Amino acid sequence: MSKALSLLILAMMALHLWRPLGLPGLRARRDVWKIAVFALAAIAVTVLLSHHG
Repeated sequence: MSKALSLLILAMMALHLWRPLGLPGLRARRDVWKIAVFALAAIAVTVLLSHHG
């Protein structure tokens, strides 16, 4: 699951660099770091949930 999530986030970051997504908070190309921070948090939650149970 975390590999699929990582690939999805990388694709979103590449797409955002090419053409900004236009979502609230993601209107400029320089907002790519926000996607990266979200990705780190999402992967951390995925790892915690998979190792917890």
